[in-house]
Formats: sequence, structure tokens, C-alpha cells
Amino acid sequence: MTQNAPFRARAEIDLAALRANVRALRARAPRAALMAVVKSDAYGHGMVPCARAALAAGADWLGTATPEEALGLRAAGIGGRMMCWLWTPGGPWREAVEADLDVAVSGMWALREVTRAAAGAGRRARIQLKADTGLGRNGCPPADWAELVAAARAAEEAGTVRVTGLWSHFACADEPGHPSVAAQLSVFKDLVAYAEKEGIEPEVRHIANSAATLTLPESHFDLVRTGVAVYGISPSPELGTPADFGLRPVMTLRASVALVKRVPAGHGVGYGHHYVTGGETTLGLVPVGYADGIPRHASGRGPVLVGGEWRRVAGRVAMDQFVVDLGPEGKSVEEGAEAVLFGPGDRGEPTAQDWADAADTIAYEIVTRIGARVPRVHLHEGDGTASGD
Repeated sequence: MTQNAPFRARAEIDLAALRANVRALRARAPRAALMAVVKSDAYGHGMVPCARAALAAGADWLGTATPEEALGLRAAGIGGRMMCWLWTPGGPWREAVEADLDVAVSGMWALREVTRAAAGAGRRARIQLKADTGLGRNGCPPADWAELVAAARAAEEAGTVRVTGLWSHFACADEPGHPSVAAQLSVFKDLVAYAEKEGIEPEVRHIANSAATLTLPESHFDLVRTGVAVYGISPSPELGTPADFGLRPVMTLRASVALVKRVPAGHGVGYGHHYVTGGETTLGLVPVGYADGIPRHASGRGPVLVGGEWRRVAGRVAMDQFVVDLGPEGKSVEEGAEAVLFGPGDRGEPTAQDWADAADTIAYEIVTRIGARVPRVHLHEGDGTASGD
């Protein structure tokens, strides 16, 4: 799809904005390396083009959740340092070792599997030991840290692994002043000190996510992992807007109005008639729905810019479509008119945060959930052209 081709819906991805965001984030942590996290198809923005843009803007590392994501980047010809951290038993450890990925190890089972894979591949695996400092999710608990460190050191001495990193993840860095932040930072420092005392010599120590990168310089260590901020979304409205941090939202979601019609007063709209017209009015049909990632929870509340004015979803969001009430004067809107669901917000359109507020969720989810049925059009790639998939 080209930028000007007819479309039902499309997500425009501004790679110039993404590159500017990476540069702004590097300036926030000038003494640390920067990892651009491109998991979940780059938070819905298109993993390969976004990874290339982030590297071009100075990102030192790429990060993914699953090894399959990282291997997909390698298959696309993307080199450099790359880390993946969400493993399950029997995962593609050998493929990861052979692809020169840094892999996270959170427990003894993972260390056993990666050392076997390294022996089979005939090369050292690069591993990063993850500590659970209080998030209670992935990571090795402090009580088991000594055992994992000792086993990792033994594997290093045996020549099967190289421990390249020690890391953890905050639970509440997006909540300013939350006591868990200082507590986790203290635990992390203690666990790192212990590992280093036992002979681990990591290349990078890291705990800072987007929120910590923006607000907690004491957490930057050797590397910061920036995810949602790369895509111009604030990790928390309480911390500030994207503009407050010098960031610009990267995705703009557009659709073409599929039908415009006049209806009388008292006309029900959508399943369950949760919206009934208060007077004679004009309805516009927007041909995207929850199959495209539009949250059904935003029924009756989701904002859309149509005809230069904000409208709200009238009634329920259906699988493939929803309706907006264009008002008595809405007959000036015609089929094919543009409906902007969200974008940077500086042209009067709603933002992903506006949709998050309407759906009682977070902006991360709004952009990440936009489905594969909506083509991505990547703007401002290296040569300034647009490409689509």
C-alpha cells in the first residue's frame, strides 16, 4: 500500500518521529547504552522497519520478549547486539546461540538448557542473569541467586557461557514516589555486588525501563531499556505527556468513512440499541472494529476526528465497524471522508491516551492491539518514501 492509495484503514508509522524519540531518550541517559525494545511487532508498529530506524538513530541494542522475535530480526538481516528474555522449556536455545543473541536466564532449568545448546553448537552462549528484585514475575528470587551465580560461574569456567549482563525490572517505576522503586533498586545493587564478588564480570547491568529512563537517573547503570517511549507514548500520564519528555507519538490510525446516512429521532444504533438518536441526525460508519484491535470497552466513548470535529463512538464497537453520530449538520461529510482515531494530537485528532482513557486501559495496549488486518504504512524511511505491508 502506498501512502495515497484508497484504504479501509491504515496505521501510518512515522519513522522520523521514532528516530527523534530514540535521540531524545539517549539524551536522557547520556552515560548509558540504549536498548530499543521491539517486542510484540514493535508494540504494533512493525518490528523490522522500527528496529532499523532505531539502530540508525543510535540505539546500541535491540530487545525482544521471545526468541522467535529476535530470530526474525536476524532473518531480516539485522545484526548487532540483541537480547531476548521470555523463554519456556524446550525453546530454540541452540538457534539463539548460533544467532549470537544474548539470552536471559532466570533459573537453573534455563541455565541447564542453554549450556547444553552451547555445547551442541560448539560455541559460548551469551547469557544475562535476571534477578527478581520485587516484581514477582520472571527472574531469579534473591534466595536462589547464589546458586544461580555459582552455576553460571562454573559454566563460564567450563567455556560454555559468558555472562554478559545482570538485570532486573521495576514494578512501579511509572508511579512517582512508590516505595517499591527504591526497595528494588537497593536489592538490585546488592545482588549485582554479590555476583561481581563471586567473579561475574558483566558487560552491562540494567534495570531501567522507559519510565525509569525518563525520571530515575540513578537507575540507569550501563544500559537503559526503552520500550513504549521509543514509540512516543508516555509510560504514565502521571509522569507527563509525550511532549513533556520531548517525544512524539509514532502511530496514526486512520479509516475511510464507509457510509453516511440520515436517520430520524429515536433511531437505535448498533447491537443492543445502547445509543438512540435524540433527533434527526446523520450517522457515519467507520469500518474498523474489535477484530482490528479497536477496544469494545470504548463503546459509547471512543473519540474520532471526522469532518474536523471530535465525535464519539455511538453505541457498541462491533467486530468490524462502529458508528459515529455526525449531528444534524453532518450531511456535509461524504463517503470516503477520513476518520482519524488517534495520532500525535497536534492536528486536533485524539491520541492513543485518549482511547486508553475511554477504554479504562493504558496507551501501550491501544497501539499494540491494532491487528494485522490494518496495514502499516511506514513513512520517512531512509530515502523518505513510504512503504506498506
